[in-house]
Amino acid sequence: MSIFDADRWREVFDTLGANKLRTTLTAFGVLWGIFMLIIMLGAGSGLYNGVTSEFQGFATNSLYVWTQRTTMPYKGLPAGRWFSMNNEDTKAIRELVPEARVIAPRNEVGGWRGSANVTRGINTGAYGIKGDYPEVVEIQPFDIQEGRLMNEMDLDQKRKVAVIGAKVVNDLYEPGEEIIGSHIRINGVYFTVVGVIKTKKAGREAEDDAQSIFIPLSAFQQAFNYGNWVSYYGFMPIDGVSVAELQEKVLKVLKERHRVHPNDEFAFGTNNNEEEFAEYANVFTGINFLIWFVGTLTLVAGIIGISNIMLVIVKERTKEIGIRRAIGASPLSIVSQIILEALVLTSMAGYIGIVLGVWAVEYAGPMIEDESFKNPQIDFHTILIALGVLIISGCAAGFLPAYRALEIKPVEALRTEN
Repeated sequence: MSIFDADRWREVFDTLGANKLRTTLTAFGVLWGIFMLIIMLGAGSGLYNGVTSEFQGFATNSLYVWTQRTTMPYKGLPAGRWFSMNNEDTKAIRELVPEARVIAPRNEVGGWRGSANVTRGINTGAYGIKGDYPEVVEIQPFDIQEGRLMNEMDLDQKRKVAVIGAKVVNDLYEPGEEIIGSHIRINGVYFTVVGVIKTKKAGREAEDDAQSIFIPLSAFQQAFNYGNWVSYYGFMPIDGVSVAELQEKVLKVLKERHRVHPNDEFAFGTNNNEEEFAEYANVFTGINFLIWFVGTLTLVAGIIGISNIMLVIVKERTKEIGIRRAIGASPLSIVSQIILEALVLTSMAGYIGIVLGVWAVEYAGPMIEDESFKNPQIDFHTILIALGVLIISGCAAGFLPAYRALEIKPVEALRTEN
């Protein structure tokens, strides 16, 4: 009997429809299992997107270094000493640490350090002022919306030029007003605007960029009397070198230059984005495994329910199966019929569960988005895996009942009263 035989399919649906309530309740177990699996995978995706959005706009193989207080005495200097980095450190690192592909020192005022007074005509605002090297765009990439970014000539000649964020434009300029070539006054010092940036970051970091003004570090130090002081550094390694290796070499140079004990682990603060991103990736690998494990167990519970109900159906049809065996029905036709019934019940319930789950993730998910939960989604690959699991589960659910059906002896079955 062919699987495309209309009579065969009519028999499948007649059997499953003989007790609609029982069939519905049994199918609900599979529906709920696959629905919860899809929901949990979507939630995991939203959580992953929310966390990784914090790295958006940053190089994931970057390193940040800043100074703290020493915790160990060294070469006659006491513990608890404050110290600062400077332009000479930049030269030393460039010379002694060839593993550093990008070296980006920075100073800043405003933002979390306080408010810098910025004026243009009658318009004023408080924004973060950041003194940078042109290389900063390697670590924190920007899209240039208008004009240009800083360049080496700006840095070498201590040019008073500025690249501004979108909020600065909105606050200080009228719609349609010429921005490039205009002047703004920062703490009483005039700067020429040469560019407007569009950030690639997300969340709070994007807001910070939008209300920031970027100027050459050399002009920052001169205009605001910072001397040669550097607040903190951003680094990126050359290909083939890990951030951890780069961190070790950079700290070695800085400790020697500032007479910090080689074993003082707290004199410098660091942020290794490569390690941090890898830790998050490992956490989410574990979360995905847990989601699949729990979801699969939930689905298995539904499959067991289908298997049990198919056993009941086989028992109820003992006489019918015996008659079929007696008139020459092959074992394969009986086995395939039982497995087909289990597969149809599993697939129908699973398909509805997948549709409801995808709908909930795609349409209801965005309603609960926030900074830590973004863009929950289920990719097509996951749906294909879920369908594959359903097909295998349906066959598995019908295997034991089909095996029991084969054990039915025609003579004993004909004596059975239904």
